[in-house]
Amino acid sequence: MGAPINTLKQNLAAGRLQTGAWLGLVDGYAAEIAGTAGFDWVLIDGEHAPNGTTEISQQIGALSASSSQVIVRVPKGEDWFIKQVLDAGAQTVMVPMVETGEQAAEMVRATRYAPEGIRGVGSALGRASQWTGIPDYLTTANDQMCLIVQVEAQRGLDNLDDILAVDGVDAVFIGPADLAADMGYLGNDQAPDVQAAMEDAIKRIRAAGKAAGIMCPDPKLAEKFIGWGVNFACVAIDVVMLANGLRAAAKLHKS
Repeated sequence: MGAPINTLKQNLAAGRLQTGAWLGLVDGYAAEIAGTAGFDWVLIDGEHAPNGTTEISQQIGALSASSSQVIVRVPKGEDWFIKQVLDAGAQTVMVPMVETGEQAAEMVRATRYAPEGIRGVGSALGRASQWTGIPDYLTTANDQMCLIVQVEAQRGLDNLDDILAVDGVDAVFIGPADLAADMGYLGNDQAPDVQAAMEDAIKRIRAAGKAAGIMCPDPKLAEKFIGWGVNFACVAIDVVMLANGLRAAAKLHKS
């Protein structure tokens, strides 16, 4: 018996649209609820939500019965953190702020065991191997790893072809907010220059045979970006939905 089949990796490689939700509530119960919604994937955010490895591991466990594939966004491209979330059971990792082909290649190596990579061997302590319950985990894990890198700055766009040439990068996720800020449009990712840069990047990503991702919780934006070729789309953010729902309820009966 080998590592579980990563259906998200398969579907992205086939060009199928995969929609999902961003999880920032840092709570296993909330993650479990999200896992029943029917998304193709759910992402546990370790960059901007206060998630440490313990909280991430607990949420992965809470999602173990879900049909949604689990992604973990690490706070930074550090091999030690990637190693811990992989041992906790993640098979798909998103790395923010990747700006060169060399960085992308380092992240590929961080997700793979030797000789393809540098991932440390300690799977007996982790959910990934079902605590040695998957006898062939070590020899099959590499093939099921899915790496999503985020391009969020002009430098990343300038080096996009180099990033796309890296074997082992499954998807490139454009970060509209950070890209807009880096381009001089802080808080305005709808600026024409930013939109043009994103559309060009998405088309180049798909032309290279990789999956293209973006944040698009607004239905109209989602429709536009999917029309550009996006096939990895975040269409919901748990904290925003909770906050907006509570605000609306609070205002409902106020004069």
